[in-house]
Amino acid sequence: MNTNPDVDEYLDKKSHPLTPEIQKVREIVMSAHPNMEETIKWSSPTFMYKGNMASFFMNAKKHVSLMFHKGALLPNKCGLLSGDGKEGRVAKFSDMADIENHQDDLKSIVLEWVEMMDQ
Repeated sequence: MNTNPDVDEYLDKKSHPLTPEIQKVREIVMSAHPNMEETIKWSSPTFMYKGNMASFFMNAKKHVSLMFHKGALLPNKCGLLSGDGKEGRVAKFSDMADIENHQDDLKSIVLEWVEMMDQ
């Protein structure tokens, strides 16, 4: 897993009430593909693979919100992503159990992105 120390520092300083849950989502996304990268963009941890894939919405305090910038382009076969915007889609997780229950779905969304970007 190719984690970025800048993201570690950001999350340590942020003191978010759902930091353990954010870290779990981060771990799932980063482990889904060996070339996944992360950085801080738009004042938020952002995942990248051949472009910006998804960013955490850090203002959400009651759930973990991961916004897929071009999520409308993904097949979303598992149904994890929600929203009806022109481009973006969101994956929301209420707690650690919810994250664990949907970790395979989250990995599949990441792999859908990788497949789309590799075409």
